[in-house]
Amino acid sequence: MRSRRSEAVGLAAGAVADAVFADPQRGHPVAVFGSAVAASERRVYADARGAGAAFAAGWIGVAAAVGAVLRRGGAVGTAAATFAALGGTSLCRVGEDIADALDAGDVEEARRLVSGLVARDPNLLDEAGICRAAVESIAENTSDAAIGPLVFGAVAGPTGVLAYRAVNTLDAMVGYRSDRYRNFGWAAARIDDAANLVPARVTALAVAAVAGRPRAVREAVRRDAGKHPSPNAGVVEAAFAGALDIELGGRTVYAYGVEERPRLGTGRAPTASDLRAAVRLSRRVQMLTAASAVAARWALATSRSAAPTCP
Repeated sequence: MRSRRSEAVGLAAGAVADAVFADPQRGHPVAVFGSAVAASERRVYADARGAGAAFAAGWIGVAAAVGAVLRRGGAVGTAAATFAALGGTSLCRVGEDIADALDAGDVEEARRLVSGLVARDPNLLDEAGICRAAVESIAENTSDAAIGPLVFGAVAGPTGVLAYRAVNTLDAMVGYRSDRYRNFGWAAARIDDAANLVPARVTALAVAAVAGRPRAVREAVRRDAGKHPSPNAGVVEAAFAGALDIELGGRTVYAYGVEERPRLGTGRAPTASDLRAAVRLSRRVQMLTAASAVAARWALATSRSAAPTCP
């Protein structure tokens, strides 16, 4: 049980490290993982669901195995895994940079920055479209890049943290509806949907807890989340829309085609000031969830150590 307590300490240390240092600019472990995934995809790709499922399962297994090794390092290993997996601080910094560019009238720079957050064509986005895209990405990636790793860390320590991050990375790389990935990326997308069922709803609960508009958040999620094609993105985007009194969704142009996304929320179209508010909201959600995850991992260790043993 001491190991789980050390993992709770490691979760806390990893979350603090992300808040202070953000993602390293070079040699990021997730980027290294992504490069290895891309290289292997070129070798094993086949336009078949079975091939994609084996591909996804193999890489998730690799990540889990690395997490199991790091687990032997106690607090230090858990901190390393958590810091590698979390991306919430970098996400928020990019959001602030986009808002700064828009306030300065530099739409081209805002387009360049938002292209790192979303898969849609930035050249087709005006200022309103950039704000909407950025807020939607802040909402979804708060769950994916911050809350998800913390939830899995609370339950399964560094093994859970890295396995979850692998799932999320695989979905970001191959989980598209394009001609190339419709079959090969199917398993990665479905695994990601399953893995994020709990984190997305934890994110929505945290938004309701810290935003000061719990009824508006609850109503937006209840009314609008189910309209979204994703079982999880709709939950967190609707929660942010309700919390910020804005409307998200609408026509969305991707490289592989156009989607008419459902409207989430009943407020105004988001502006640069709303993007800043989304960043502040994301930070508060991350802080609350990090504290809760650490407490949950510690409580799990305590409950296990207090359990009676058979004579």
